[in-house]
Amino acid sequence: MSETENEATVKRRQNRYRLVVMNDDTYEEVITFKLSRLSVYVALSSIFILLVGLTVALLVLTPLKFYIPGYGNNTSRAELQVLKMRTDSLQQAIIYKDQYLDGLKKILNGGNAVQLDTTTLKVPKAERVND
Repeated sequence: MSETENEATVKRRQNRYRLVVMNDDTYEEVITFKLSRLSVYVALSSIFILLVGLTVALLVLTPLKFYIPGYGNNTSRAELQVLKMRTDSLQQAIIYKDQYLDGLKKILNGGNAVQLDTTTLKVPKAERVND
């Protein structure tokens, strides 16, 4: 873009326009607005930001946030943590039970379920006390 096109764009945004609201029966001017493209853009952007801000504030600062899927509340979060801990402990108990049953099946089928420790231990002999 050249300098003249940039200047033309800026000037076009700053051109003044008149918005007139008239009574249809009497052709009397009810209200008149002097606007530019830039002022309309700023006004619409401000309204958009204000509406988004109010919506976010409404959802964050009021109990409406509990209607958002997946948000929940503090008590449900605490209950969820307790349930997770119970699930983990139950899962560990099931693993131990399965290991026990697998060992029991191996023993009943005649296999060696447990790897025996074959290292020798040197146990000192107890000393007798003579009376």
